[in-house]
Amino acid sequence: MIDLMVSMLNVQSMTMLFAAIAAMATILTIAMPYAFGDSLNARMRAVAVEREKIRARERERMAQQSQKVNLRPSPKQSIKAIVDRFNLTKWVGQEEARLKLVQAGYRGHAPYVTYLFFRMVTPIASFLGAAFYLFVMLDINQPPMVKLGLCIAAAYIGMHLPLLLLKNKIKKRQLSIKRAFPDTLDLLLICVESGMSIEAAFKKVSEEVGSQSVALAEELTLTTAELSYLQDRRMAYENLAKRTDLDGVKSVCMALQQAERYGTPLASMLRVMAQENRDMRMSEAEKKAAGLPPKLTVPMIVFFLPVLFVVILGPAYIKVMALN
Repeated sequence: MIDLMVSMLNVQSMTMLFAAIAAMATILTIAMPYAFGDSLNARMRAVAVEREKIRARERERMAQQSQKVNLRPSPKQSIKAIVDRFNLTKWVGQEEARLKLVQAGYRGHAPYVTYLFFRMVTPIASFLGAAFYLFVMLDINQPPMVKLGLCIAAAYIGMHLPLLLLKNKIKKRQLSIKRAFPDTLDLLLICVESGMSIEAAFKKVSEEVGSQSVALAEELTLTTAELSYLQDRRMAYENLAKRTDLDGVKSVCMALQQAERYGTPLASMLRVMAQENRDMRMSEAEKKAAGLPPKLTVPMIVFFLPVLFVVILGPAYIKVMALN
């Protein structure tokens, strides 16, 4: 028995054993692709088929919603008639206004026609209102030219009033999106790491983030529809960046375009972007906290210090007056 083990453990026997193992490994390495086939092509075909199914399902869902709800309401006939009558699209129409309306959440042709209508009406209404107040209601000793200049200034303010209100709406909407976007990236990361495609991840996150930000849920839903409809998927990300006009969203959309073009992993990219947006939100909170003491200086001087002096010096003053 011992002689047999010694003979098996000699150099020649071990060399033959390792050579046999290496030959078997080489044969298996060469034969494996022929035996099991090319699974990569099968997986790619499965992904393409699943993507087409998602597109068909999204198109059917959008068709059903369009039957229930008028997604693009037509403008009122009276307003549209006035806009067409005075050709306001040519005189006061702006391409920037279309983008601003989209950023404010107003989509379609009806909000644009309404915006043009109020661009014409508000200067006239401001001029007439200021003229009635200055010439009829208010009795001031000023020359008529001064009053007329004030009326013209009121008309100028009225002309820019719709754009100011639109910018205010955009800022509120951007604030809502900015606050919810880091958490949205975390949810996207979880969905992508669980094996979902980017379309399914956008759809799932849009359903979950609606309770925190309705505006962001609308944008993600629209992006999901564009990913299903558009032939060039990068346009969907570019449109999302234009509609939100936020630096954090733009950087994420740029990274998604690069991932779509070069095939880089989405999970690692989303993890880095989520951390960056979270750091940006924390830095903004720290900036607001650092600016709070100077803002509280004037209220403390005006409201707190007089009360403090009354509380401290009041009893002493009462005693002094009692002694006198």
